[in-house]
Amino acid sequence: MIVYERLPENPPPEGVILTVGTFDGLHRGHQKLLGELVAHAREVGRLSAVLTFHPHPRVVLQAEPAPTYLLPLEERRRMLSEMGVDLLIILPFTRALADTSAEAFVAELCTRLAMRELWVGRDFALGRGREGNVHTLQALASRLGYTLHIVEPVYENGKPISSTRIRGLLAEGAVDRAAELLGRPYAVEAEVIHGAERGRRLGFRTANLRLPPECAAPADGVYAVWAVVEGHLRRGAIANIGIRPSFDAGARLLEVHIFDYEGDLYGKRLRVEFVKRLRPERRFEAVEALIAQVRQDIEEARCILQAAVAREGR
Repeated sequence: MIVYERLPENPPPEGVILTVGTFDGLHRGHQKLLGELVAHAREVGRLSAVLTFHPHPRVVLQAEPAPTYLLPLEERRRMLSEMGVDLLIILPFTRALADTSAEAFVAELCTRLAMRELWVGRDFALGRGREGNVHTLQALASRLGYTLHIVEPVYENGKPISSTRIRGLLAEGAVDRAAELLGRPYAVEAEVIHGAERGRRLGFRTANLRLPPECAAPADGVYAVWAVVEGHLRRGAIANIGIRPSFDAGARLLEVHIFDYEGDLYGKRLRVEFVKRLRPERRFEAVEALIAQVRQDIEEARCILQAAVAREGR
């Protein structure tokens, strides 16, 4: 996959089949659109292309609180490449771009990318004040010489799958339901940092991760998770997200206890895939009660993960 950080000066001679959007989460709805687009582009001998913006338009426009991200930009790049996308254009979103009319922007896509088809969802809009909805884009299509292809959303339980809906589920701690919409477990990744080593003293070594503020972390609580060390070693684990109220109630932190693992994790990248929430975070007055609860959490998490393995045939 070729990545551009601006529109290319010379358009691809094959022409492109393009889609535009943030594609945060790359959920099942995104996967449907992109899968069909890539297959169609190959069939007609054109390049498949995705145009996205960074940072998120809401960050620049400040019209509402900046959204948290389900997927970091680098992870989106990796997944789009694995999906078979030929070109990825990451445009810096600026005030000037926000003030560009839909017609001017689409005309530039036709000129700079040789856009032959534009694939979007039914609620898509671009351009100044989101004036470029599907009706406007359809009117522009005949004038500018491209075909507009509208892809219907994917529904789950009667509602369309969306990144906003997934963020809402994560905020409730419903990581298992979020996974159904994503088509995979929700995951975060960060470098393991030094902590207070309370887990070690309690008999449960933990890896501590500080998540960036833009990360859409699940609700505080204890979770059954998969832990992936440096991209290859995968083990069952439990994770606690929160402020550790039984101790100092400090900064929000993700702590992971990996089952049957004794290696040194400091400075390594750890990916945490959330499977199911076990319970909310709560304060324990006695250390003995906390230890007993953690042991119970571990047993429950092992059962949940074993059942997940059986379902997926791992």
